[in-house]
Amino acid sequence: MALTRRELFGTLAAMVAAAGMPGQAGAAATNSGLIKPARLRAGMTIGLVTPASNAPENEDLLAAMDFVRSLGFQAKASPNLFQRNQYLAGNDRQRAEDLNQMFADPEVDAIFCVRGGYGSGRLLRDLAYDSIADNPKLLMGYSDITAILNAINLRTGLVTFHGPMAGSNLSDYSYEQYRRVLLEPEQETRVGEPPAFETRPGVVDRENRVTAIVKGIAEGRLVGGNLSLLVTLLGTPFEPDFENAILFLEDVDEPPYSVDRMLTHLWLTGKLEQVAGIAFGKFSDADYDSNTFSMEQVIRDRCEPLDVPVLRGLMFGHVEDKTVIPLGVRARVDADKGSLTLLEPAVV
Repeated sequence: MALTRRELFGTLAAMVAAAGMPGQAGAAATNSGLIKPARLRAGMTIGLVTPASNAPENEDLLAAMDFVRSLGFQAKASPNLFQRNQYLAGNDRQRAEDLNQMFADPEVDAIFCVRGGYGSGRLLRDLAYDSIADNPKLLMGYSDITAILNAINLRTGLVTFHGPMAGSNLSDYSYEQYRRVLLEPEQETRVGEPPAFETRPGVVDRENRVTAIVKGIAEGRLVGGNLSLLVTLLGTPFEPDFENAILFLEDVDEPPYSVDRMLTHLWLTGKLEQVAGIAFGKFSDADYDSNTFSMEQVIRDRCEPLDVPVLRGLMFGHVEDKTVIPLGVRARVDADKGSLTLLEPAVV
């Protein structure tokens, strides 16, 4: 039986209390050079940043701070959190300085992005990667933040997290996934499986269905995020390492022909042929017209020839119910069972 939100909150509160009060983040480097940040604990201070676009109203940013407090943490606004510069949350220097400062600040234990939008890629040359590696902290966001997550993971080895942002509330599903990955991880954790659905005569789940595009099982490092942002990193010094990776992809407002174009670009650059397996999340708000392939047809056409396991329909992306996916940790995609499993804890 699914827990109610009240029950989930009670469970989380008990767990974070049992985990103890925070000290300085106890990140650990693995034998492979991967750096895992400290898990979230009650009373930690979460730094809030807007590396891309800003929220429409100041009240939205204040609500993001209340969101952090509701989870049992203290909230600290980055110096330029309330700045606005057209469609950006301040100029590039301000946004880069905010992120660099949150990593360097000894009072900050973890960093949540408030929202995506546009602008993360403009910061990649200005991030203090050496300082970030020396002060590793949990960083979470998605969408446009994909550029930063991949760049930091590539340059420092720090595990970064594709997951919910502070600009919106957590559904019960997201809350539970967040707890399992960031607070109380097990040695192996399944992520992204559809939420429980009460099937009854004449009623089945039609929205959240997992499809095996190509059957099989594969293991590898997790790399990916938003497809549009990932493609923009190709040919730059921040291009992810796709070799033997488990590639996870999602997007929003992209019709099938656009997804086709981006997957084709990944194929033409040889990146799709390097991966060990692919997990597709949600491609929400795709605009279909009367003369188009379906999204499934596009994915099958581009991915079936790769002859690696490919899974479609997991719960990550621009949807209310979303999981947390850590970049850099080893995972298993099992298209036969319709699952994505973390093979190691992402935090210490």
